Amino acid sequence: MRILVIKTSALGDIIHALPLLDYLHQVAPGVRIDWVVEEAFLELLSGNPLIDRLIAVAFKRWRKSPFALETLREVGAFRRRLQEREYDLVFDIQGNTKSGLVCWLANSHRKIGFSRENMQERLNALFTDQKIALNPDDRHATIRYLRIVSAPFGIDPAGLTLTTDIHTAADDEAAGRMVSQTGSGPVLLFHTGTTWQTKLWHESGWTALARDLLAGYPAATILLSWGNESERETSLRIAQQVGSRARVLERLFLKRFAALLKRVDCVVGGDTGPVHLAAAVGTPTVSFYRCTDGSLNGPRGERHVIVQSPLPCTKCLKKTCERNEECTGSITPEAIGAGVEKILRERGFKPA
Repeated sequence: MRILVIKTSALGDIIHALPLLDYLHQVAPGVRIDWVVEEAFLELLSGNPLIDRLIAVAFKRWRKSPFALETLREVGAFRRRLQEREYDLVFDIQGNTKSGLVCWLANSHRKIGFSRENMQERLNALFTDQKIALNPDDRHATIRYLRIVSAPFGIDPAGLTLTTDIHTAADDEAAGRMVSQTGSGPVLLFHTGTTWQTKLWHESGWTALARDLLAGYPAATILLSWGNESERETSLRIAQQVGSRARVLERLFLKRFAALLKRVDCVVGGDTGPVHLAAAVGTPTVSFYRCTDGSLNGPRGERHVIVQSPLPCTKCLKKTCERNEECTGSITPEAIGAGVEKILRERGFKPA
């Protein structure tokens, strides 16, 4: 059986979709899976033994010069590559107009996606033959994707143990070995940045959290990761205030960052890609949510702790808000620290 999965972006959403690979291999032994993904996230899936072929698409870049000769050539090459194979099933779990166009181009008589009520953009409905309705309790992104993919097989994913991983090569493991040089105490990774202002936490909260945890676990090491220069400067200020047990990481390529995440004891962050990446490689996380819903977007399972803002307007999905300062302060170092301590106890670390 050949299957095409269309899930082009974004990083966290692709990670949420990873369990469907294990599901398909369990319910259809010998299945060959191709995956269409935006070129920026190609590295995330490369080398995965459960994927037969990755097909890169460049919608984000193409839309800048849609009629340029080079764009037209790349679009033509993408179409030819997509149509090299005939698929028994195509799953569009992106649900927008662009993914619908990819679905339309694919060679298959069975194209399956979201119902009109659940797709991102209504035009997507033109391109799928079978539209799967979600159940009212299908809140988490992973459950929603599995609902679509499981429809032709009739086997409930809830009855299966599904695993995920980010494939890392031997040369990526050098980054992971940095963790083993930190000493005998627990290694915590803080990722302070994210894309929306309303998902961020304040520097004083990160500093207080680090100091509280180091008071309880003096042998602990705190690593701070970052994604751009502004986040790097924030991390440097936090590390300076915390002291020698805090260290700002250098910039790492995604696979090397994943290799490092496999070796830390806990990752702390907001609703951001590195938290989801940590969960995908099996590392426990503590994550906080202000404008988004942790029960919908956060990592699933007992190894992960979700801290939701207690304000009545939480989960508002606003990118800017006049109550931003109040909302930021509603997430306390004590609440996040309690989650970290729970994970460390489960991993065998005792406070001083």
